[in-house]
Amino acid sequence: MSKIKIENVCYVYDGGTPFETVALDNINIEIRENTVTGIIGHTGSGKSTLVQMFNGLIKPTSGKILLDGVDIWEKPKEISKVRFRVGLVMQYPEYQLFEETVRADIAFGPKNMGLDDAEVARRVHEAASFVGLDESSLDKSPFDLSGGQKRRAAIAGVMAMRPEVLVLDEPSAGLDPAGKNTIFDGIKRYAAATGAAVIIVSHSMDDMAKYCEDLVVLSHSKVVMSGKRNEVFGQGELLEKIGLGVPQMTGLMMMLREKGIDVPADIYTVDDAEAALARILGGAL
Repeated sequence: MSKIKIENVCYVYDGGTPFETVALDNINIEIRENTVTGIIGHTGSGKSTLVQMFNGLIKPTSGKILLDGVDIWEKPKEISKVRFRVGLVMQYPEYQLFEETVRADIAFGPKNMGLDDAEVARRVHEAASFVGLDESSLDKSPFDLSGGQKRRAAIAGVMAMRPEVLVLDEPSAGLDPAGKNTIFDGIKRYAAATGAAVIIVSHSMDDMAKYCEDLVVLSHSKVVMSGKRNEVFGQGELLEKIGLGVPQMTGLMMMLREKGIDVPADIYTVDDAEAALARILGGAL
């Protein structure tokens, strides 16, 4: 079942001026509940504009954003309610930390929701657990944390509001591989525990292959394909044509197939490749 449906959405920057730019051109997609969806596209394809529409930060020039079948702009004065239901984590969210302690920063959103102190405390503990922040970190200044810990604290602040839809724009940008894994593992834990629809924007085909079930591909302000992971990555030639490529393991398997080695075509992650090669080699791996 669809949690969010985008119907015929267009967005134009500086409309009616010499600087008019079409950022989104007749976008139609559906985001399933209880699913992690990846949005892929080159720089300037419209990804960031699109994700800011999910919770009403940007209003479409035309078209509709439906949340549980209801147009979020049906009652413009109540758009703030949508923002509690659809949590948006922008790029480099750690720059938005501002409270004296990590605990207070994570608690900021739940307090603004009018929750009592006991529920706020419970949500702070839960969100910190999702992102792997231990209790000793909560009473530190956020500015005393490492870069990766700051990122996790900022994401926890959105998770603590327990949004039905969690949208993350390049959540692992600038992090080392260990930091990336920690962030994405926390996102998966949140999705599994809450049943939320999760939307991740990333340039990394490998991250999309590892963590996402559905994918949406944007190019030049349009959706060029969407569907389940295997359906999208199964169109490797089209992805390469629009400058996105395929996951590294998919590329490796394509090379092996070209050399006459009978490996499966639907390989996207290291784990997939290891299992496939083990079968071919009789379990030698």
